[in-house]
Amino acid sequence: MNVQAVIFDFDYTLGDATMSIVAGYRHGLTALGWPEPDREAVRRTVGYTLERGYTMLTGDDDPAHQARFRALFVECAHELQPATTRFFPGAAELLTGLRQAGVPAAIVTTKHSDMLRRILQRQGAEGWFRMVVGGEEVSSPKPHPEGLLRAVDALGAPAERTLYCGDTVIDAETAQRAGVPFAGVLNGTTTAEELSAFPHVYIASDLWALKKFLKL
Repeated sequence: MNVQAVIFDFDYTLGDATMSIVAGYRHGLTALGWPEPDREAVRRTVGYTLERGYTMLTGDDDPAHQARFRALFVECAHELQPATTRFFPGAAELLTGLRQAGVPAAIVTTKHSDMLRRILQRQGAEGWFRMVVGGEEVSSPKPHPEGLLRAVDALGAPAERTLYCGDTVIDAETAQRAGVPFAGVLNGTTTAEELSAFPHVYIASDLWALKKFLKL
């Protein structure tokens, strides 16, 4: 495809915040009286809202408990996440290639935008993206296409020439509902087989492979 703009998910697509996410979940759940969660169980919640992740791990869907869990998670992760989050190998080269090719980039994520901007600032990556759409900036989280459509409009390329790159079936469904081509990235817990169930133009083993696919 003739790609004129690229939009990314963040967690397990471009960046790895596992250390702080696991720490935040363990802090929040144990403070609420739940057993300490397994690392891999927490990793499988990444891509969902914190409220949904809490319910996935506990079975408790009480909004007050979800809100308290979010507050406890943030209490732990507020400083830890910017300090420990790292970009995956190939991210800098991919994004530099897009910039050199004149292809604008953005991020659409369930992570709150203030946290993401602190991470980008810490990594010296603020100038890599024309815009960031965080989870608190939309009325409905992914897979609702609201955030992705907002970013498509802001970047100015036609939807059919804008590529959304993500690591989960949530991202794949978001792209499908927005009418935007999708490329999967296998940096997270979702398999190629799971992503292949959705319309896609490519499934990349890593960001180096995605860069090669985009001919950058």
